[in-house]
Amino acid sequence: MTQILPEFNPDSPFILVDGSSYLFRAFHAMPPLTNSKGHATGAIFGVINMIGKLLEQYQPERIAVVFDAKGKNFRHEMYEDYKAHRPPMPDELRIQIEPIHDIIKALGIPLLVIDGVEADDVMGTLAHQATQAKMDALLSTGDKDMAQLVNEHITLVNTMNDTLMTPDSVFEKFHVKPEQIIDYLALMGDSSDNIPGIPKCGPKTAAKWIAEYGSIENLIEHADEIKGKIGENLRANLEQLKLSQQLTTIRLDCDLPIALNDIKRHEADMEALEALFSEYDLRNWLTRVLKGELPFSKSSGRKAHSETVTNGQSKKAPNPASTTDTLEITSEPYETILDWTTFDAWLKKLEAADVFAIDTETTSLNAMEAKIVGVSFAYAEKNDQAWQNFAAYVPLTHDYDDAPEQLPLQEVLAKLKPLLENPAIKKVGQNFKYDWHIFKNVDIEVQGMAYDTMLESYCFNSVATRHNMDDLALTYLNHSTIQFKDIAGTGKKQKTFNQIELETASPYAAEDADITMQLHQTLLPKLQAEPTLNKVFEEIEMPLMPVLAKMERNGVLIDRQMLADQSYELGQKLTELEQKAHLIAGTPFNLNSSKQLQEVLFERLELPIVKKTPKGQPSTAEPVLVQLAEDGHEMPNLILEYRSLAKLKSTYTDSLPKQINEHTGRVHTSYQQAIASTGRLSSTEPNLQNIPIRSAEGRRIRQAFIAQPGYRLMAADYSQIELRIMAHLSGDASLLKAFAEGKDIHQATAAEIFNMPLEEVTSEQRRSAKAVNFGLIYGMSAFGLAKQLNISRGLAQEYINLYFARYPGVADYMESTKDNAKQTGYVETLMGRRLYLPDINAKNGQLRQYAERTAINAPMQGTAADIIKTAMVKMQQWLDQTDCDIKMLMQVHDELVFEVAEADMNQARKEIKTIMEAALKLDVPLIVEIGDGLNWDEAH
Repeated sequence: MTQILPEFNPDSPFILVDGSSYLFRAFHAMPPLTNSKGHATGAIFGVINMIGKLLEQYQPERIAVVFDAKGKNFRHEMYEDYKAHRPPMPDELRIQIEPIHDIIKALGIPLLVIDGVEADDVMGTLAHQATQAKMDALLSTGDKDMAQLVNEHITLVNTMNDTLMTPDSVFEKFHVKPEQIIDYLALMGDSSDNIPGIPKCGPKTAAKWIAEYGSIENLIEHADEIKGKIGENLRANLEQLKLSQQLTTIRLDCDLPIALNDIKRHEADMEALEALFSEYDLRNWLTRVLKGELPFSKSSGRKAHSETVTNGQSKKAPNPASTTDTLEITSEPYETILDWTTFDAWLKKLEAADVFAIDTETTSLNAMEAKIVGVSFAYAEKNDQAWQNFAAYVPLTHDYDDAPEQLPLQEVLAKLKPLLENPAIKKVGQNFKYDWHIFKNVDIEVQGMAYDTMLESYCFNSVATRHNMDDLALTYLNHSTIQFKDIAGTGKKQKTFNQIELETASPYAAEDADITMQLHQTLLPKLQAEPTLNKVFEEIEMPLMPVLAKMERNGVLIDRQMLADQSYELGQKLTELEQKAHLIAGTPFNLNSSKQLQEVLFERLELPIVKKTPKGQPSTAEPVLVQLAEDGHEMPNLILEYRSLAKLKSTYTDSLPKQINEHTGRVHTSYQQAIASTGRLSSTEPNLQNIPIRSAEGRRIRQAFIAQPGYRLMAADYSQIELRIMAHLSGDASLLKAFAEGKDIHQATAAEIFNMPLEEVTSEQRRSAKAVNFGLIYGMSAFGLAKQLNISRGLAQEYINLYFARYPGVADYMESTKDNAKQTGYVETLMGRRLYLPDINAKNGQLRQYAERTAINAPMQGTAADIIKTAMVKMQQWLDQTDCDIKMLMQVHDELVFEVAEADMNQARKEIKTIMEAALKLDVPLIVEIGDGLNWDEAH
């Protein structure tokens, strides 16, 4: 017999959490978050946050989280079609269940997953036992079915909106009493669970009938009294109404393998939590674990964070060479420098240091517009294998009420200028490029930028963590930094740094320099233990950083009026498309509303439903519309055109003019070095790398990128660089021969696949071969190729088989690359850049296959990135010493864009081609195609 708990302790309520309800609500409520390894984490984040909120609010001693078990249960035996129409659980949700379970167990919370019994019935049985014991309990769920369990002892709590549901509030919401909820639900049915109900009986009708007749049994006896179509529906479905009633009834008498007395919290496993929160990038939770600040955890008492850190191997960055000797780092209390004596003493220390860290505090994240508020420094002294770190902050323009007198900005900058511009004195920064811009704004060009901790981390392991300071400090130092929002606030009330009191601002600013120094002391030995990784850092990424800074500074000239004209024309076209859509639909509707579009496409126009959303609604995503358009339907094609033009308008023609710097008249993008795991650069604010080139409207946007009078834009683009790298890596004789002879590689591939003379290849065959060439290096399957070429899957597979038969070296390379990656856990570029693949041996097929595709493509994509980065470094060396009037403006994929004086065009063309083609020697020639024009489009 199940044991009943003794008298309820009102200060520590008994809580049952509907984990399955939490899971789906979190999945659909959260954005598609992923951790640094690409593992979906949105549901993990949402579920754990909701559980944490409960724990903090109620501090329960007795709590359990209940999940549905896999497989069928007694309701399926009762009704074969129960939940039959539910779409399968998305893979990106399924892979999050195990981590959620692991975290719950590590928190010391009982996890109940009982075969053959739904979570509702487990909770119902335990809640009923609690009621028998006159023990109050909270059921945390978003499931309306659970309202039937509410009574004087059982209350529902919804953590999404902080509402409690008592008997009175059940009646207030549903207009029926808790004990009538079963009949209420049975009458309405439930499409998601495929419970029949009475057709067209909604909540108002159900509540009305129950109010009038009291119960389903009494309603059945008086069914003849119900008039109209709804009465006919009722009478036609009386038999299945009893079934619906049974299906909606939550069981209160399940035979459970756990006694109520056994449901109690245990001590949290803090080490397991640290590993799990690290693995899934739950940074706030990790911070609290590291600080020993989980107030709701029954912890055995983890040691508080120590200032001592080690250079041991990071859990997030598995690398055998990262285990180096333990090195103690301690930091002295931070200083705030408000007088010249202290400042001058610090200046001497910095001048004498082997390397010092520097960081700026400013008024804006926009580097071209930000003004200095203060500067912080850190340096280190080494004694007997231990580092003693010193850090200080120099406030300069804090201007809040009663702010203390600070050293004058211009005089401080004048004293710093010789130090910062001295190339012999080494400096380290975190995202140093930003600080370079800040000092450039005040006529200081920082030199001696020897190290950047962001790039040290990125080169050591690009996927171990995000490379911002907060994440790096957690990953490599086990230290949680002061958060900007904690000192400045959030939202509209957020202060700029100059408004923050020194008592708060100074520790924050000095910590930035101190942590930068500590990260450098920790990461550099790891890099130096891996010569190939260190070479990437020293010869590619660090030399590239000032090159990117100068490119950003150069900016690109934009024709504001041309974009305004195009924006107006796009607006006119969008209006025309909207009117045409309304005409086809026979009614006005909002083309941007998924719900209204669903109604138009699938109800009014009765188009076939291709795919459903996770919520069971017909999908209107782009692939669905493309498929419907290919089937000859006019409306989907119109919607696709509308969306494409609307995106161009909002992203480029409307926004680019707003991003023109008022002082320079140019747009200044920001190049991100430490984002793409393969080494590719990305461009933000604005993103200049995603402007379409194939569409006429995209090319018009490129026409607005212009040269100043007397100059021309020159675009230099590597030709088919990834295919050339594939030829080199695979060593395939046919590919090498085709490139060596300067053949059109797609035409040559078509000749091989279709077994015909080169000159007889048709344009359609060349197009197919091009799809195969590029598709295979990106891991495209026969299904994907068939869809792209609009051919059968069998024919697509035949093309692939023929390709590998003609290019056996490519097939061998792909297989050997995957095998090696499974052994080592990573792949490398030709220049030694390493990409770790944590999922290469994953049990989950989807994750493993993605990792395998990455293993094949990353060496090519990463080598292409290394080549153009190397070319940029060598290009800047030439630019710094040439008499040519030329500036490097943009890097877009495999292309560099320059602004060149008309008189220097010939020399520039020759030098650019020579430098780019000599960036790396391959077994096939690197070819650069160069064009020029008055605007970017003409230069292609």
